[in-house]
Formats: sequence, C-alpha cells, structure tokens
Amino acid sequence: MTESPADITAQERVRILAEAALELKAQKPVALNVRELTSFADAFLILTGTSNRHVRSIADAVIQASKKSGQKPLGVEGEDEGRWVLIDLGDVVVHIFLGETREYYDLDRLWEDAPSIELPSGGDAAA
Repeated sequence: MTESPADITAQERVRILAEAALELKAQKPVALNVRELTSFADAFLILTGTSNRHVRSIADAVIQASKKSGQKPLGVEGEDEGRWVLIDLGDVVVHIFLGETREYYDLDRLWEDAPSIELPSGGDAAA
C-alpha cells in the first residue's frame, strides 16, 4: 500500500528522494531542515551532477520517486539547460546542480544555519 503524501514527513521524503538520486551516483548530497528558517519549505535536498545530462537524469529519478511516494511536483525549473534543476514538492525543495553552478550559488553556505538531515548510505550535510 502506498502512503499518502500527508503520511510522510518532509524528512522521510528527503531520504526517499536522496536514495533515488544516490542510485544514479548524485554527488555531495546535503539535506537541510529549513522549517524554522523559511515559510515556503520544510527541507532542502541539494545534489550535484557531473554533466547536464547527469543533472537531468537525477532530476527524472527524483521526480519518479516523488510520484511513487504519492506526491507530484508543484513545479520543475531548469530541466532544459540542466545546470540547476529545481523541483518544488511543497514541503521539500530539491536543487540539483552542475558542480560549478553549485559553487557559484553556494546554497550550502547561504543556508548554513539549517540543521542537517541524515541521509541514507551515510551521506549527510556534513559530508
């Protein structure tokens, strides 16, 4: 039986999405609990791909995992270029970057006050 989106917390959703991304060899996974810092999301998942094609593939896997868990994205931006794909799932926002784009925007530093969310396979925000 598939759980409804209301049955899954943002932290559980982040872990499910991270697993899907890590299966496709997403790099530098960072998950942040931003619930106390912003009103538009409870968590961010930040990932890096090695090429435009890799970024798009990771985004596709994240979208499929989200749909499988019962939640369709509210919006997806940046898939055409594949430099920074943003997937808005309401309570969770997923950012998938090319390495140099991630370094330029440096969301990790911008949201450094947010507590880390532990990820599967030993990955976490401190990694």
